[in-house]
Amino acid sequence: MGQISSVFVHKVINAATSHAPRDDARRRHLFASAGVDPSAPIDGKIMVPDIDYYKLCERVAREDEHGRSVSVRVGASMKCDDYGAFGLAWKSAVNLRGSYGRAERYGRVLTSVSTYEIKNERGKSNLVLHREGDQRLGLHISNEQTIAAITQISREVSQKDFSPEAVYFKHKSPDDISRHEDYFKCPVIFESEYDALQVSEEMLAIPNRLGDAGLSNFFDTHLEKELSELEDDLGLDQQVRIQISQALSEGVPTISDVARRLGLSGRTLQRRLSERGYAYQELVDSARQQLAEKLLQQTDYPLVDIAFLTGFSEQSAFTRAFKRWRGQTPRSYRLDAEPASG
Repeated sequence: MGQISSVFVHKVINAATSHAPRDDARRRHLFASAGVDPSAPIDGKIMVPDIDYYKLCERVAREDEHGRSVSVRVGASMKCDDYGAFGLAWKSAVNLRGSYGRAERYGRVLTSVSTYEIKNERGKSNLVLHREGDQRLGLHISNEQTIAAITQISREVSQKDFSPEAVYFKHKSPDDISRHEDYFKCPVIFESEYDALQVSEEMLAIPNRLGDAGLSNFFDTHLEKELSELEDDLGLDQQVRIQISQALSEGVPTISDVARRLGLSGRTLQRRLSERGYAYQELVDSARQQLAEKLLQQTDYPLVDIAFLTGFSEQSAFTRAFKRWRGQTPRSYRLDAEPASG
């Protein structure tokens, strides 16, 4: 089960009750549903289970008069200071390129279910959000919140008016996206290849208002310590499997690709895995199997699509691998996983 900072719980509930701030009973019920004490000081290091957070988002979207737009309202309420040391590192980076690099490197200090990746394409950069979890409404709302929050804190720190080139979401479009378009002020594209914020290279190079290399290095050191403590809690093998799973739809990543996303050199990652008794190819195989089983159990994707999503170029190769893993074909595994009717 993943964890999400309780700061976001406060932000969602504040957005949901802003039109009726004195409705204390409803606020208490919402906080209770997420297991958060509303009277306690807000502490970003206090985490809540991701499932509870997604259920809260779904409830608010269902009950709120503006429905799904709660995602952009929550994102718009975020400030760098809400993110603790991560926010200070973001703010003190020399430019937005540095800020986004910190998201790529240190995003896990905020949540265990998301990572970030900078992808450069034709003079533009995409800050891609990778998030683990079942595809449900609450996760989709949370993804929108995250991209909206990145937009907001980019606007907060940039010396010039920040304007993204485009915003992308993998899930289907809500019925009304007018508030999304008003907020982002750029094309908002749904059913895309990834969840991402697209920014021009020129915008990334604009200095941040409070950019300071010395301060930035100081907060980087602090975040490195937090990250190392987190990595002690989450085994290196699991971290590698997560990174492999997120990249498989584009082909099997090399150990150097995974190492870069973990902030390591390929040689260092190879050594650390070896010290723990793991071979990289075995982790690739394990990640493929776990993802394949999840897709077969939880989706109705055609087998050819599942083969592609798990890094196979042909369905026949996928079928052979799956029979080696489970002793049965993907089709029979899916049938066995279906709940009995009646």
